Amino acid sequence: QVQLVESGGGLVQAGGSLRLSCAASGRTFSRYAMGWFRQAPGKEREFVAAISWSGSITYYADSVKGRFTISRDNAKNTRYLQMNSLKPEDTAVYYCAAVPSYGRPGVKQSDYDYWGQGTQVTVSS
Repeated sequence: QVQLVESGGGLVQAGGSLRLSCAASGRTFSRYAMGWFRQAPGKEREFVAAISWSGSITYYADSVKGRFTISRDNAKNTRYLQMNSLKPEDTAVYYCAAVPSYGRPGVKQSDYDYWGQGTQVTVSS
């Protein structure tokens, strides 16, 4: 069993930056693919970014490509989402997710077994 805890959310002005963290406990996190998803009020949860267990493969939603960067630190059992040039439409609850995997990271919610509780990101205009 893996427990995931997100942190780093908050209120920021448009154009600003935030770094989200996803800390894992319970098992060695290094062999897990990991993804970030977000859900805005009244909308479906959507894919944001994903990274393979090795860090060699990353995927991004078109809406965040060039602005967000996903990364990992296996020594700290933590994954990160660096968010730059934030826009009001990035406002959402952000969730990290993980699954044991040696392959390409998934981009669908059903690809992941473990989920964090979410952290709120609010971008003001």
